[in-house]
Amino acid sequence: MINKTKNILFRANSSSQIGIGHIMRDLVLAQKYAKKGYHIIFATQDLKGNINHKILEAGYKLKILKSNSFKELNSLIFKLKIELVVLDSYEIDYKFEKKIKVKTLSFDDTYKKHSCDILLNHNISADKKRYKDLVPKKCKLKCGNKYTLLRDEFLIEKKKSYKPNKKFTIFIAMGGADTASLNIKILKILNNFKDLKVNLVTTTANEKLDKLKQYCRNKHWIKLHVNSTKIARLMKKSNLAIITPSTTVNEVTFMKIPFIAIKTALNQDDMYKFLKQEKKVVLAKFSKKKFINRYLKLKQR
Repeated sequence: MINKTKNILFRANSSSQIGIGHIMRDLVLAQKYAKKGYHIIFATQDLKGNINHKILEAGYKLKILKSNSFKELNSLIFKLKIELVVLDSYEIDYKFEKKIKVKTLSFDDTYKKHSCDILLNHNISADKKRYKDLVPKKCKLKCGNKYTLLRDEFLIEKKKSYKPNKKFTIFIAMGGADTASLNIKILKILNNFKDLKVNLVTTTANEKLDKLKQYCRNKHWIKLHVNSTKIARLMKKSNLAIITPSTTVNEVTFMKIPFIAIKTALNQDDMYKFLKQEKKVVLAKFSKKKFINRYLKLKQR
């Protein structure tokens, strides 16, 4: 039982370049702590294309940082009497973590060296053994699907059943910011096939959003969802998902949706290798020819 309210500070950023995955998974973890009575505060920078509004919509306090300096964060930790800091940023390294004098939980999906009390790698690809000599001996490791962070909507939708689709329905999610600019390229390929329905999800962090809207205009087989709160439902009602080898894999795997995963960033390398080893349908990089080949094979199953 918790005798007093404990303050937890989440340190993460989102932008058109970073993407939105960090904040979204932090919000899931924050909800778990909030349900136990903890007081949640987020500290982020005001970067271009951020989704800081999601933090406020969830009902949490938000502190805007001017920099990524230790001095500024440490001052905030002291001022707010923080007892646990959750770190979810590739810009914060081992040396930065080591300076923090309160309890820390670090997100990791690239097997970097950390100085933390708790390490969380919630991907289905996570391998606890690989953290040997990368974290302090007293660090508590939370790795693998046992710790996968899923929003409540996935737990709810998983139990539901829907009528079979009249048309082959595809779910596309190439990251909230689509940093690799693949959405339109994929849609142009799918435009060559008949009897399709596409639900494409993106966010206002996507700098190519206007071009995407323009392309989708008057194409009735495409439904564009911006900042959707019904991702789980869209997945559940799909026959196939086209995604990146990111945390989205955790979600489609949980929903048991066949997928094609296209690698678009270096931090997806571990998940990509894991999926390839598991003989899942993956592409190391986008290729029109290979994409069509993988798509046709999956559709015929």
